[in-house]
Amino acid sequence: MLIILGVVIYALSTFASYSYFNAQASTKKVAYEAPVGEDGSAQDGAPKTEPCPLNGQLYSEEQRGKWEARRPLGIMVQNNIEARPQSGLSGADIVHEIVAEGGITRFLTIYYCENPEIVGSVRSARMYFIQLLQGFGEYPLYAHVGGANKSGPADALGEIRKLKWWNYNDLDNLGSVGFPQMWRDYDRLPGRATEHTVYTNPEKLWAYAAKNRGLTNVDEDGVEWTEDWKPWTFQGDAKAEDRGTVSKIEFGFWDDSLGSDYLVEWDYDKTTNRYLRVNGGKKHIDFNTDKQLSAKNVIVVFADESVANDGYEHGQHLLYDVVGKDKAIVFQNGKAIGGSWKKPDEEDMMRFYDKVGEEIELVAGKIWIEVLPTGNDVTY
Repeated sequence: MLIILGVVIYALSTFASYSYFNAQASTKKVAYEAPVGEDGSAQDGAPKTEPCPLNGQLYSEEQRGKWEARRPLGIMVQNNIEARPQSGLSGADIVHEIVAEGGITRFLTIYYCENPEIVGSVRSARMYFIQLLQGFGEYPLYAHVGGANKSGPADALGEIRKLKWWNYNDLDNLGSVGFPQMWRDYDRLPGRATEHTVYTNPEKLWAYAAKNRGLTNVDEDGVEWTEDWKPWTFQGDAKAEDRGTVSKIEFGFWDDSLGSDYLVEWDYDKTTNRYLRVNGGKKHIDFNTDKQLSAKNVIVVFADESVANDGYEHGQHLLYDVVGKDKAIVFQNGKAIGGSWKKPDEEDMMRFYDKVGEEIELVAGKIWIEVLPTGNDVTY
């Protein structure tokens, strides 16, 4: 009788756990927290008067109260065909896109002013994404699933320990951060490889960091994350009559057998002053919102690419020189501004300059930074 009773209790508890997990982890389409509506007003009807420090977009005072209690959060999101459509890219303040391996790109998404319900699928860390994230103040949060860990110049997990991020602002799913902050969803896109099934929720990551790591807008010593951080400068949309005629931007990352799956196109909508993203020949849709991704600024950055030669058996770990300076093209207001980017040290933000050396004001709104190997072609 005791054995039978134990089996019954186990079965009931297992069913309850399974039901709870499915309720929490389901990645069905949900509306993410988007304070700014299609008409430009705050979602709650409140006036949008508060600029997001990261990209200048205006939000309500209520939303500002939320972001002022936290710090920037970087999440690694995959762009493998099996991972599409991704969740939460439209809610990122800033997105960086770079090849991770084999010509397949990955996104370092930065969240601070918005809070998508679901982000993913989440993948592993790379050295150059860490270096870019270092520019977002003191101890930015970094969510990922493992990372390059071969001894050598591409050892991302080694770099995380060297920076003293490990078990602090680093939120690794293969380390100490599991369910409910991150979970696997095998049902959303059946037939995918397991590595493309991890998703997360920024609000839960911020809460975890506050409770378990003592990281809110201040660290455990009371230091604000903005202590030595200088934001970009922003401007409003150009008047309709002053907007340019560069209507399409096209480029690829690698010229190889991957063909058109990783070609990128940005189509400029002069009426809304936005660039609409096309990924691999198809409109790039956010699974959460079922809407095409867009940006106010598309910044193409050129950086030297090299192979780490660290013995990685599944391909080659790559390196990109994202610290230093090189050429850049800033697309905004329907125009292309040729110039350069500079990031003198890992802790500095990457900044963008025109041909006479003046820093370029970015248009307030979503920002996409596309990092291409030096020498690649961009058609516009």
